[in-house]
Amino acid sequence: MSRWARRGSWGLAAALSLVASTGRAEVSLHTQDGEGRLRSAARSRASLERLPPEEEPADPRAKHHDPDALRYIVSGGESDPGFPAVLALVSRAEDGRELGRLELPLVDLPCPEGLARPKQRCATTAPVRVVIDEVDARHPLTAHRSVIGGLAGRLRITAGERLLGEILVTGPRATPAGPIERQRAKLRFVVLRVEPGGAPSVGDDDAGARDAAAQAQQRVDALWGACGLVFGPNPEVQVVDPPPPHLVSLGCGYGLSATGGDLSLVADGHPLTLPLRAGESPAGVARRLAQRLEAAGFVARISDNPAMASATGASTDLSVRRRDGKLVTLAAPPGRAVSRDATFTACIGGVSLLDGLEHFADVDAVVGTLEERTLVKAYDDGDPRTLDVFIIPGFARGGRIGESFIGADHGTLRNLVVVDRAGMRSNLASFTLAHEIGHVLLDDPGHPDDFAADQPTRLMDADAVDGSAFGPRRLSLGECASMLRQSGARASVPLLSPLPIPAP
Repeated sequence: MSRWARRGSWGLAAALSLVASTGRAEVSLHTQDGEGRLRSAARSRASLERLPPEEEPADPRAKHHDPDALRYIVSGGESDPGFPAVLALVSRAEDGRELGRLELPLVDLPCPEGLARPKQRCATTAPVRVVIDEVDARHPLTAHRSVIGGLAGRLRITAGERLLGEILVTGPRATPAGPIERQRAKLRFVVLRVEPGGAPSVGDDDAGARDAAAQAQQRVDALWGACGLVFGPNPEVQVVDPPPPHLVSLGCGYGLSATGGDLSLVADGHPLTLPLRAGESPAGVARRLAQRLEAAGFVARISDNPAMASATGASTDLSVRRRDGKLVTLAAPPGRAVSRDATFTACIGGVSLLDGLEHFADVDAVVGTLEERTLVKAYDDGDPRTLDVFIIPGFARGGRIGESFIGADHGTLRNLVVVDRAGMRSNLASFTLAHEIGHVLLDDPGHPDDFAADQPTRLMDADAVDGSAFGPRRLSLGECASMLRQSGARASVPLLSPLPIPAP
């Protein structure tokens, strides 16, 4: 069974107006978008499909309204014996690998405006969809007109031995924020071992963990390629042990000020005591404690957290390291609490992944739990323009497989995602990693179905799980525009940078 169709280009009519000699006359190839607009070859672009499969109109002259799919229109002399009956389309990746091919039968139609001339013949293909995988490519409704493609790839279109043209695959041709050719962002994976020296959260060993992270990034690239975004080609992957208790949080809980007392810690066996002053805030105590730690030969990294929803004030964290950058082990003095103050609290953070990572709830969503902060701040690379992905064995209490921390919350944890083993395994049904990354890129904790009709085909849907072509894999033009506005070059912390596609 022949498969005819290719998926779309820049939202306007894409056109390949390359001309091939037939011996008697000329045959030209144009593309036409869902609204009936034509494009010349030099201006034509294709884009990755963002809509679920649906039947094309029975009338080849009718608008199909798919912003990505393109018809390919051949025009030439009506008496030309070399006028083709079928076009062949070959899709290649940016590196030249063949991704798919179609045979596209041509159906005669009246020449559209711009091509109509005396004794002119025109024929068109069905609207061709450029899709990201076999799930989309083989759906019965559209298999005859779908071909796998990739961002920055090319579609080569021929009639017999004649090359009629090539079309570049880019991001959306038109969005509320303008066209998006290609943008690049950086992912950094931190894969946690279940326990020190133990097995990684994914993969059988460290090499397997790196392979799993690379495969996950490829899936993210494919889905977000519909918005013109790429993270590849080679992700940075670290496989690490759960960190020691290196972090002390001052004012943990309600963020109350001191009333008078003292604070005591043991850092790598070295005892330290700090008197507390009445009325002193957690932030003030943190800076005096940092000075005391540095005088003892340590390095303290200070981060002031926003206040939890139920708190009176904010807490401040100190991550303590040796001079060589290695994490220090903190402990309370034997037989006593870290803080001996009636109102001032101090907590040493620990990470134990054997019972799952303690995750945030509504009350502490902007801060994260103490265990989450202890984990993330141990392996922070210090670059807010990097999107960090932490892969863990599981979350405590079940029911969660991924979460994200976004810049809009103004917390010390931002532009990062935490996904567990179940979230990684669901990568072909709920696309957990790509979904959580979407919250960061859009700088939005919400979902399109939070206060509206359920949209289970949308990647950012809150609860859809479906491995078919109608699963949560679609991004809207509005979301592509929000990605550019919230994370692009004009964002307060830009995660994206332009990555121009070389001309054919």
